[in-house]
Amino acid sequence: MVAAKGVAPSSPLDFTPTVKKSVVYIVGAVIFNEKGEVLMMQEAKSSCAGQWYLPAGKMEPGEDISEAAVREVLEETGLEFEVSTLLLVESAGGSWYRFVVTGHVTGGRLKTPADADSESLQAKWVEDISKMSLRANDILPHIERGKLYHYATKRSEALAAWHTALLPALRPHKHLLLRTVILIRKKTNNRVNVLVSEKTEAHLPVADINPMRSIHSTLKKFMTEIFGAEIPQHKLHGILSVEHSGRPANSNDGSCITLLISVKVPAESVCLIDKYSWLEVERSLGEHLLSKLAKNMTVPLVVIR
Repeated sequence: MVAAKGVAPSSPLDFTPTVKKSVVYIVGAVIFNEKGEVLMMQEAKSSCAGQWYLPAGKMEPGEDISEAAVREVLEETGLEFEVSTLLLVESAGGSWYRFVVTGHVTGGRLKTPADADSESLQAKWVEDISKMSLRANDILPHIERGKLYHYATKRSEALAAWHTALLPALRPHKHLLLRTVILIRKKTNNRVNVLVSEKTEAHLPVADINPMRSIHSTLKKFMTEIFGAEIPQHKLHGILSVEHSGRPANSNDGSCITLLISVKVPAESVCLIDKYSWLEVERSLGEHLLSKLAKNMTVPLVVIR
């Protein structure tokens, strides 16, 4: 499928993403109350019993990202929760992902020690994380980003400094895919152009993610196939969209991450390989895409190894 679009598959031909087997999707939730306190849960697992962490866990077969986050929050804290946006996406290798979301509580009752079960011992709203015995410190950047996002969205003058709400799109995929939106300007008219592949019909370039290698490695190989050995100077800004469905269970466990990339040299000085070309976009769309290049205007992709 992907080869027909002009990009040679980079993953093993027999690889099929299957939740909790060949691909791991983890969800985590960063939730604040009106006092600015963050929702935390106390671990029940023997390996880390008594330590504190954000509500988080592995996605189950048949779930989408938001459903999994809502379930984990309810199971571990007793609170009902509505997802409002992705905060960030982490990836390790090409088949381990953590989707960190935020949102607001809609109901339920905070879990107390009397409600302790195999999911958690209790839950609390916490003001000072430094006073907690944490299972791991990897959640500290998540909490900090969540604070900054909530602070910005509560102040109307700061709204423009952050991306608008971005929920995972419910689209089924049978592969782990990487899609690119690569922007460049033409020197002759200063108009914004987007890279398209014309192998079959004009579309944004898509490639398989190698499950054994990092997304960065996949992207570098992808860029080499598009531009050759002399890849022009460019910048990866972040994620524009995440697509996943999960239904029917164990048949559509793939996903597609769309990355925004800007090329820092004019189109006239860049050579393209094979059937790729620059497509000039309407001025309004060009301005919209350019606005996404600013800091915090896309969802961060964090490749942790």
